[in-house]
Amino acid sequence: MIIRPENENDRDAVFAVNISAFETQAEATLVDVLREQARPVVSLVAEEQGNVVGHIMFSPVILSGNPDLKVMGLAPMAVAPERQRKGIGSALVRAGLEQCRQLGFVAVVVLGHPEYYPRFGFLPSSRFGIDSEYEVPEEVFMAMELEPEALSGQTGRVKYHHAFSNA
Repeated sequence: MIIRPENENDRDAVFAVNISAFETQAEATLVDVLREQARPVVSLVAEEQGNVVGHIMFSPVILSGNPDLKVMGLAPMAVAPERQRKGIGSALVRAGLEQCRQLGFVAVVVLGHPEYYPRFGFLPSSRFGIDSEYEVPEEVFMAMELEPEALSGQTGRVKYHHAFSNA
């Protein structure tokens, strides 16, 4: 398996992976909109034997009170159902976090499974005084500092790209 940046030729395969991994087409459509409208976007694919079997996307978010703080939101991540629980998602998360770090982002937030994301260093965002614009249980909205102390004293509400409201 290789993890690499998504390219133009991957679009249909990325759409198909997202459709297969989620109950609706919303995430697949969200990827298409973010790809066109959000900047910068980190979009990586997992490829096995020439086939895209996984995808992850990160897009910038805004932290109220500090709009210049460079924070990314991880969403969505998808792995083809028949390839789940084989380390593909973990490899995508690790590679994506490193790409965000290389682009100068200091933190990442995720709305996701509280049993899964802590293994990468994500903590409940409430520990940083940060909450989500969406009404979700506290334990599912998490944050991770890519730069030590990047979120220290940076309280506020995370606002996602407007495409998320339409997904």
